Amino acid sequence: MMKNSTIIGLVLGLVAVLGGMVLKGAHLSSLANPAAFMIIILGTIASVMIAFPMSELSKVGKLFKMVFTEQKLPMRDELIQRFMEWASITRREGLLALEAKVDEIEDTFLRNGMRMIIDGNDQDFVRDVLLEDIAATEDRHKAGALIFTQAGTYAPTLGVLGAVVGLVAALADMSDMGKLAHAIAGAFIATLLGIFTGYVLWHPIANKLKRMSKKEIQIRLMMVEGLLSIQSGVSTIAINQKLSVFLTPTERLKMREKEEGAVEQKA
Repeated sequence: MMKNSTIIGLVLGLVAVLGGMVLKGAHLSSLANPAAFMIIILGTIASVMIAFPMSELSKVGKLFKMVFTEQKLPMRDELIQRFMEWASITRREGLLALEAKVDEIEDTFLRNGMRMIIDGNDQDFVRDVLLEDIAATEDRHKAGALIFTQAGTYAPTLGVLGAVVGLVAALADMSDMGKLAHAIAGAFIATLLGIFTGYVLWHPIANKLKRMSKKEIQIRLMMVEGLLSIQSGVSTIAINQKLSVFLTPTERLKMREKEEGAVEQKA
């Protein structure tokens, strides 16, 4: 499923620029400027390739896909319910009873954490390993977002460079003032493209990647707390209270209503 906010944002950005040009009396055909596209697009790609190693740039396609597709993460309220269920099993039958549940866990991070506590590893060891995993993931996410942040920084500056190149070409022949005015107008197409790609594409994409990373990291921190709570043998009520701090007030209210509805059905 496509991310509606990304698609809507791109469409609105194009409508704003193209519609603004039409309202100002500018011809859309003036955007057909191969030199401007070459300077901005190829120039941005070149700058990014100089700034980052190929090991990081090879993931750009995957990052684009992440921005335009739904992020697959466990729902936080459902995660709490699962931890409550596991806590209940642990208190009745012990940690080893959870071994039958490991293969049912789809999330790799959660599955690895569950195996560690079942294997009887020290709680501090489990916490350190999982937090190191989270830190490494966060660093990878930051590196990916930084590529687009830098692209958003380079593109507007390259737009100025494109305008300068266009003006140099325009002022080289001042014999025909009509052609000169047209050439000067064309020179600023590069500036338009640089600002548009920088502030409507690259910077917003970088920001979305950061928001997605933050959401994933919060889910993983929630998993760490849930796993350590199960290992400590806390009650289902205690684990519910502990993990509910990761929910928004609206999510807490919905979860409470769901629990009350389940109790009424049982009654």
